[in-house]
Amino acid sequence: MKGTVGELGEFGLIRELTSRLTTTPAVRIGPGDDAAVVAAPDRRVVASTDILLEGRHFRRDWSTAYDVGRKAAAQNLADIAAMGAVPTALLLGLVVPADLPVTWPTELMDGLRDECQVAGAAVVGGDVVRGDTIMISITALGDLRNHEPVIRAGAQPGDVVAVTGWLGWSAAGHAVLSRGFRSPRAFVEAHRRPEPPYHAGPAAAGLGATAMCDVSDGLIADLGHIAEASKVRIDIRSGAIDIPSQMNDIGQAVGVDPIQWVLTGGEDHAIVATFPRDVKLPARWKVIGEVLNPSALPQVTVDGAPWTSKGGWDHFGGIES
Repeated sequence: MKGTVGELGEFGLIRELTSRLTTTPAVRIGPGDDAAVVAAPDRRVVASTDILLEGRHFRRDWSTAYDVGRKAAAQNLADIAAMGAVPTALLLGLVVPADLPVTWPTELMDGLRDECQVAGAAVVGGDVVRGDTIMISITALGDLRNHEPVIRAGAQPGDVVAVTGWLGWSAAGHAVLSRGFRSPRAFVEAHRRPEPPYHAGPAAAGLGATAMCDVSDGLIADLGHIAEASKVRIDIRSGAIDIPSQMNDIGQAVGVDPIQWVLTGGEDHAIVATFPRDVKLPARWKVIGEVLNPSALPQVTVDGAPWTSKGGWDHFGGIES
């Protein structure tokens, strides 16, 4: 499609974006009315929201609009899954400059739509506004399907800590891109388009997970949220975490110990949870630590000792490597 957003106009852009959408049985009324209507059989709605700002959370020279759409949807839908809920719907708030080519927001919508399909959800509405830079606001909704939500405050001493999904891949991909390279492609793609294990969240709830969250700020930081909320200490066994040989190669090339990415790299959107020790976990879950009684040590330790290296994601600081 040729032309700019300004030439197409607000309502023309909305028509173009909504024409690309698909639906699901949970969507009773989709885009086109004052608000959408989404079924909530559980009578409780799980909701999460995020904002992505160009230059802060994504770069157009690193990622296509389609990549940004997949990532924007994934990071919100992962939050829903990490509560033990099934994602149902997504709402988009979009700020774009008038001179932006129309192809950018349409490809963004394609990415949002396709990631929603992976999770079993649908884009059900939103708003577009003119602005000086691109900003994307996402709200995701989910259904607990008669289960209790799995929150951060339930971890108990004696529980095991287990993770499913990738760890450190996005941070390694960010390191590659930061140095002007585009390979190894698998790690670059992990940064551009994370692949959260959506199914694992509700499944973990069914297995009796006591606490859970997605790994968005880094494993130590996110387990720190669980430890603080649950008033426990969590110890990670670094030797229990597999580091791919290619990640080791990247680390050698850029002078970074890859365990840094694994423990503090964010935006993988793996799911980490605590479980009673006697729960038999499926093969997709890897036990990487244990929950202990509180102590004078920091709330999250690695191999029994404080982790002193910097890293992780802070929205008012940024990525530290």
